[in-house]
Amino acid sequence: MEANTIFKKISHFLFSRANREFLIFLLFFILSGIFWLFMTLNETYEQEVRIPVCYTGVPKNVVLTSGETDTLRVNVSDKGIILATYLFGNQISPVNIDFRYYSAYAKGMGQVSTADLKRLISTKLAASSKIIGMKPERLTFYYNTGERKRVPVRIAGDVVAEKLYYMAGTEIQPDSITIFASKEKLDSINEIYTEPLNYTNVRDTLTVHARLQKMAGVKTVPDNVVLKFRADILSEMSISGIPIMGINMPPGKMLRTFPAKVSVKFVAGVNQYRNMSPADFEIVADYNEIMAHPSSTCRIYLQHIPEGISQAHLDTTRVEYLIEE
Repeated sequence: MEANTIFKKISHFLFSRANREFLIFLLFFILSGIFWLFMTLNETYEQEVRIPVCYTGVPKNVVLTSGETDTLRVNVSDKGIILATYLFGNQISPVNIDFRYYSAYAKGMGQVSTADLKRLISTKLAASSKIIGMKPERLTFYYNTGERKRVPVRIAGDVVAEKLYYMAGTEIQPDSITIFASKEKLDSINEIYTEPLNYTNVRDTLTVHARLQKMAGVKTVPDNVVLKFRADILSEMSISGIPIMGINMPPGKMLRTFPAKVSVKFVAGVNQYRNMSPADFEIVADYNEIMAHPSSTCRIYLQHIPEGISQAHLDTTRVEYLIEE
């Protein structure tokens, strides 16, 4: 009983005069949309489509190095419905490049001419499609028979810490990579750089997945590296209890200073400071200078400081001394 009541209410709602007119309007609107879409797709347009490239017949002892193109960008003219299948139908199969046929262009290099490339692309398109243009216009690929070399990775670009911070360290993983190229190119390459970086106001550990710069005829394995930049806050620090050592002392003689230990002040990162000790510094007095300029005091110098600190200076530059036999 309730189901019949609901059905009657729905029928009354759908087929009342006002709703019936709306449904008729909606039907004609949909039909006109379908007709417009059909007319639109029947017009001729120009569209860029991407066609993958596949190299076949590559011998096992041959390595394709960088420069090979894996996708062609082709401007095609055809009816909209055909172009729609190219863009959304995934119906274009890869263009197969026969390595054995096209590798005879020059030693270590192969090339597919514009005419051959158009012919190969045409076999992947509908008969009604017309190729207007393509990029690249010809394919050039490089190869070798396994010649390789291990080279270090260098960072290109700028990574700058925020004010009052400094870059405490950089880590590259891996720090060297293998390159494949012709012997001439291998001999000329001693390092390889990342693509240019541009990071500012770094105040923490920054991790970057960076690609390596591409070079014609060179393949890099891997083709990217992970970079870690560690920023640390700068602060003025001091370390005390650093012993003074005599240098150029003759055999049998010993230098005693008063005080025997002094302090050093410097600017460094907070994290770096936590790992420092007096043994990281060397403070010396030169026996030859003492003998050249006799006095009740002698000059002392900072001979060694840890890497990464700045503005290092002693709290005193002269101390009293005694030379014992």
